[in-house]
Amino acid sequence: MTHNVESRLAEVYHSASQSDLSKTYDDWAANYDADMQSLGYAHPAVIVGIVSRYIAELNTPILDAGVGTGTIGMLLNILGFSNLHGIDMSKGMLARAAQRKIYSNLTQATLGQALDFQSQSFGAIVSTGTFTSGHAPASAFDELSRILRTDGWMIFTVAETVWQTQGFAEKLKSLTQLKLRWQTEPYHPMPFSKTEGALLTRAYVYQKV
Repeated sequence: MTHNVESRLAEVYHSASQSDLSKTYDDWAANYDADMQSLGYAHPAVIVGIVSRYIAELNTPILDAGVGTGTIGMLLNILGFSNLHGIDMSKGMLARAAQRKIYSNLTQATLGQALDFQSQSFGAIVSTGTFTSGHAPASAFDELSRILRTDGWMIFTVAETVWQTQGFAEKLKSLTQLKLRWQTEPYHPMPFSKTEGALLTRAYVYQKV
């Protein structure tokens, strides 16, 4: 399989199934960080900045949903956040995240399916790059809302291309316990990508009431 970052992006955005998507991320895991940095990947900095704005207690249990290689956890840990947990569908990505030795636990799980956590488990949930073409569905928010504590924060990105067309706006409106507190203007998460540089995403901040 070719190791070209633009080819990898095409594979993950057009995977035929969840198993194909997981395998592509498994194969990409070793080079993922360097490849995404080469594209000017903006999501980690945006999300970590938002977490720092809204979450004051450094021991808040935070779930990184779609943890990937653990870049967001690494940055949060540098800032003092110490109660970090992660899930991902890719064993390869989880293995890279485990090497950072900053997560209390890492679990293989797929967004959109039942999650093996008790209700009200987390004070915050973060997720970046998972709600986009060919990835996690809007239905994932049912389980994410269930495991979020009352007064907890849900901080995530959704690609503009799927916000309306794949039901994210409708799903979040239907979850009346989740209240929108803030959202960014649209931004380019991979500005240096030749094929995806025009992609626009927003980051959202919801609170469970």
